[in-house]
Amino acid sequence: MLLNYIKIAWKVLLRHPFYTFITLFGISLTLTVLMVLTSFLDHLFGTHYPEVNRDRSLYVATVIQTDSARTSMSSGPATFDFLTKHVKSLKSADKVAIMSNFNFSNTYVNGKRIKLNTKYTDAEFWEVMGFQFLEGKPYNDNNIKNSDHVAVITDALRDQYFDTGGKSVVGQNIEIENINYRVIGVVKGSPPTRIYSYSDIYFPYTAPKSNYQNKGLRGSFIAIATAKDATDMPAIQSEFDSNISRIPYSEIHTDKNLTVLQVKADKYFDHFVNTFARSSTQRFMFYTVVSFVVLMFMGLPAINLVNVNVSRILERASEIGVRKAFGAPSAALLWQFIIENIFITFIGGAFALALSYLIIYFINSSGWIAYADLTINVPVFVISLAVCLFFGLLSGVLPAFRMSRLKIVDALKV
Repeated sequence: MLLNYIKIAWKVLLRHPFYTFITLFGISLTLTVLMVLTSFLDHLFGTHYPEVNRDRSLYVATVIQTDSARTSMSSGPATFDFLTKHVKSLKSADKVAIMSNFNFSNTYVNGKRIKLNTKYTDAEFWEVMGFQFLEGKPYNDNNIKNSDHVAVITDALRDQYFDTGGKSVVGQNIEIENINYRVIGVVKGSPPTRIYSYSDIYFPYTAPKSNYQNKGLRGSFIAIATAKDATDMPAIQSEFDSNISRIPYSEIHTDKNLTVLQVKADKYFDHFVNTFARSSTQRFMFYTVVSFVVLMFMGLPAINLVNVNVSRILERASEIGVRKAFGAPSAALLWQFIIENIFITFIGGAFALALSYLIIYFINSSGWIAYADLTINVPVFVISLAVCLFFGLLSGVLPAFRMSRLKIVDALKV
């Protein structure tokens, strides 16, 4: 029966090319945008190079200080000292890396300034991240203890700064802000959308101008704690919360009378949302707005397709009347039209998939996002498949239900 419904749907498509074009164009355009958007969201929040452990990582990135009445607030990254005391000490974590937020420096090549993003890290940073070393190796604890002026650079900076001639640049010096650093390694760069791994050059945290010696709560560093398995993450969060609850009042109290400390070890997406929606009410509003926008984005084209589908099905009213006269139940007709519409939607989805591949290839090769690696992988494909199914149901149920309820006499008159 299912095969017969699909055959009928195919014949209907060939019967009216104009309706077919309008239907497939609307479906393909909507699903293309949704597939590209899904791919971009996966690029932002998924586990990808070099943040290959993101799915089992917790981020301690924001220290919030408020007063007891919650009328005043101050927030920002933590100091290296604070993270060493309260995150590095986590026994339930597999590894803990500390790194600075964005810093900026300048270097010059033949009198031309190159503006650099710089990052100060500990040695564990290279274990938590999964960077591909094209040359050399990362700095280690000995380099950090000795305050060696060493650096790891990206392949893009290597090509900008050095005239390699195909030779390795490991061991050569690079001058940053009048300080010479010995290049110890070259890595494939990270997209700027992955803010905790992205940089042009990486220094040990003991390098000049890192300010890692600062004490107190607020500074310019963040920490990432990884678990051996994702199931261990709640235990890490519980231990971290316990560490924070034992911080003495004298360490929290400030001149501004901000005596309440809020610091969380969050998963990446939760951390992202909490940066601008900290309270449960704000998070509820955030999810509500996002859901509404997605529903409207899918609903408006679906409503337009409902009208096209009604017109297309009305032309088959006599067929419906004859089938009903021979005893076809309304449920059978309903499922026929729904399956036909899903079939048509999947044809549009196939066009959308091909178009999405072209758009994603263009984005990746355009250079708009450095090291962009948007893909239609298994999660993106499954989500896109679910979207196709939902979109087919959304635009097909109403006209199918309307026509399946049509009386025999009325159907034969149309």
